[in-house]
Amino acid sequence: MAGVSQIKTVTGEGGYVLEDVPHLTDYIPDLPTYRNQLPDNPAYSTVKETFVNVDDAVAQKVVVHNNSPRGTHFRRAGPRQKSDEVQACIVTCGGLCPGLNTVIREIVCGLYHIYGVNKVLGIDGGYRGFYSKNTIKLTPKVVDDIHKRGGTFLGTSRGGHDKSKIVDSIQDRGINQVYIIGGDGTQKGAALIYEEIRRRGLKVAVVGVPETIDNDIPVIDRSFGFDTAVEEAQRAINAAHVEAGSFENGIGLVKLMGRHSGFIAMHATLASRDVDCCLIPESPFYLEGKGGLFEFIKRRLKENGHMVIVVAEGAGENLLTKYLQSMDLQDASGNNLHRDVGLWISQKINDHFAREDKMAITLKYIDPTYMIRAVPGNASDNVYCTLLAHSAVHGAMAGFTGFTAGPVNGQHCYIPFEVNSFMSQNKYYT
Repeated sequence: MAGVSQIKTVTGEGGYVLEDVPHLTDYIPDLPTYRNQLPDNPAYSTVKETFVNVDDAVAQKVVVHNNSPRGTHFRRAGPRQKSDEVQACIVTCGGLCPGLNTVIREIVCGLYHIYGVNKVLGIDGGYRGFYSKNTIKLTPKVVDDIHKRGGTFLGTSRGGHDKSKIVDSIQDRGINQVYIIGGDGTQKGAALIYEEIRRRGLKVAVVGVPETIDNDIPVIDRSFGFDTAVEEAQRAINAAHVEAGSFENGIGLVKLMGRHSGFIAMHATLASRDVDCCLIPESPFYLEGKGGLFEFIKRRLKENGHMVIVVAEGAGENLLTKYLQSMDLQDASGNNLHRDVGLWISQKINDHFAREDKMAITLKYIDPTYMIRAVPGNASDNVYCTLLAHSAVHGAMAGFTGFTAGPVNGQHCYIPFEVNSFMSQNKYYT
């Protein structure tokens, strides 16, 4: 990505490579530090090892050959022995996702209860809130029960990224930690903010918490909200199955999230066991002819009398190209706009069986997308969001900056923004 500095790497024996995250002392060498008070916290009184080792790293790959190099590693997340004085802010950008409020809550509570930070601001309404709206003072009492609600307590928006205005606002308010929660476009914006802050020589840590319900970030194990989305998708699939089974030649078609990946659709399909056909972006398909979707539907209806189809929103893009009028249009976050593939396939199925096969079918189309996005996180996601939030806090308190927090092979670590820019261009798949 243009404007983003080179990845900071450390090499060692046996082909060891650490893709390290920047530290404030990289460009502010005389930055004072303070003893971390974490061992004095009663909650940690029984913990034998309070801090992670300065050399701890997490391997990107766990499956290697006996003659393979040790490969790429990321810095392990967790508390360090040195910390800094803090005034923090939190912003949420882009679309909704289950667990957003849990991340907000746990950043606030982590800063307050673990590090004694009582100056935390919430930025209202996404990136543009830095320069066009008032801030919200966040305390543990204010955020106490927001994890029980869907959406984002701080509000969100797409676009509004004005690098100079945002950094001016951060500087004017005396903020020295910025927590940015959002998807691919949001994290690209976070990288630009970090670069501008570094260019100005400001003592401000910029931390990203990756949020995408689609679970399509290659390096980290999974994204928050995904488990909740799969669980909620079961309701739509169950409804489609009931509808389809109640009619002769009934078809239930469910569209689920997944612009570029079919993780939600596939996991929901595997969990349900009621789905006959799952269409995802990674696997191209065609409608007509031998081996096509229409042939499979006809055979399945003759065998079982009804069927359920699940389609990810980005599936069949090759088929839609000639019909899609908005191919080059994007939303305010830079995401390509897609035609509703569920409605398109529904229409094609109805037209085909009415015209070609003269078979009477009853097709019911269900799109639960915004119902799923709007629910609060389930138990699994709430635990995961807590770990993500605390990992981000520990990293920022140790003076690291320009990174996103996330688990790699079961261990939470810090991934440089530069790596995220490669991932977004599909250069980081191996």
